[in-house]
Amino acid sequence: MSAARRILIAGNWKMNGLQGDGVALASAVAGKLQSAGDVPFDMLVCPPYTLIGAVVAVASGTSLQVGAQDCHTAEKGAHTGDISTSMLADAGCSSIIVVHS
Repeated sequence: MSAARRILIAGNWKMNGLQGDGVALASAVAGKLQSAGDVPFDMLVCPPYTLIGAVVAVASGTSLQVGAQDCHTAEKGAHTGDISTSMLADAGCSSIIVVHS
């Protein structure tokens, strides 16, 4: 017997927004989760790296999940501007969108 599937609604906002914008958007999304009806779903937002901490703080205590927009395959090293999966997990991310445009 298979487990029931859940709908995942995920979105990212590319290289857009400053901290205030990210907090406002995440707050608005988190606020909508309580009034979404009877269909079981998960909501994931994937902000730019610089906004992850602020968005994680907004999502704390809600069912809103926070992810990242991309990652590097290496866990550490001389990869300027890149970020590893362990760094993202440490920042509070539960998911990562990879291989997208």
